[in-house]
Amino acid sequence: MSQQDNSMLESVDARTQLVGSNRMEILLFSLGTQETFGINVFKVREVSKTPKITKTPNMPAGVEGLISLRGNVIPVLSLARTMELIDAPAGLGGSMMVTEYSKRILGFLVQDVDRIIRVDWDKVRAPDAVVTGGTHRFITAITELPNGKLVSILDVEQVLADTFGEATITEVERIGGDVEYNIFFADDSAVARKKIAEVLDKLGVKHKHALNGLEAWTRLSGMAEHSQQTKKDLHDELQLILVDAEMPEMDGYVLTKKIKSDARFNGIPVVMHSSLSSEANHAMGQRVGVDAYVAKFDAGMLADTIRPLLIKSHRN
Repeated sequence: MSQQDNSMLESVDARTQLVGSNRMEILLFSLGTQETFGINVFKVREVSKTPKITKTPNMPAGVEGLISLRGNVIPVLSLARTMELIDAPAGLGGSMMVTEYSKRILGFLVQDVDRIIRVDWDKVRAPDAVVTGGTHRFITAITELPNGKLVSILDVEQVLADTFGEATITEVERIGGDVEYNIFFADDSAVARKKIAEVLDKLGVKHKHALNGLEAWTRLSGMAEHSQQTKKDLHDELQLILVDAEMPEMDGYVLTKKIKSDARFNGIPVVMHSSLSSEANHAMGQRVGVDAYVAKFDAGMLADTIRPLLIKSHRN
């Protein structure tokens, strides 16, 4: 895409106004098959025509090579090859999306890029009942266009894990003492849930989780109601809540606003853990009241962020 194409991505300030509205913007693209795909606009830095790519040896499957982009050397992936789409046309495709997530900058080769649409998160649902076949693990959610056509929203964490391997969990210092700590976390990515659980297990923290924001809010509300009915302190059962930013049915920003506006959760910190690592996304989290923002996926940073908050929350 050209300057006109990139103009679609320029109004970041306007997009931050979506925070707390339970809405998101998706960039639609094609891989040359009958299916329409989408990616969160906040993950896309720019879009261009497919550039000249330097082939390099020993690249992971799906990586076509490297390009130099404004002083940065970045790997370029063919999404069709990575997702093993046997009905995709040969070649590299006509467009490249430069993405930034989980502290990585990558080029995604696609057949073409269509347009940006704005959707309500409650119209975004899990793909289990809709998507079948080998592409299922690369799809985190499904939404529907006004004409009835389905859009498969890309699970970038899964793409990253399949291409470069899952993040290695380094040594994480266990929280000492005889105190029992409990965390509730919400994330729609299976890769992310697995890694979060590994970190919490190493910390010695008990945990429960939900697959999206709406499920999380339903379960958290139930925990709060049960504490009220039994006249127990919710803080004894829950010391910290960890939320993803992007989740079907209710995103992490709306979930955080609900938690922070409910007096039953006073004193229980909320940490946002997201692959959206730009400063704009940090600011969005701050606007809804998160106590800390951690970019995926750095096990040490996640542990170092939640450890003091857990200890402080328990003491309070």
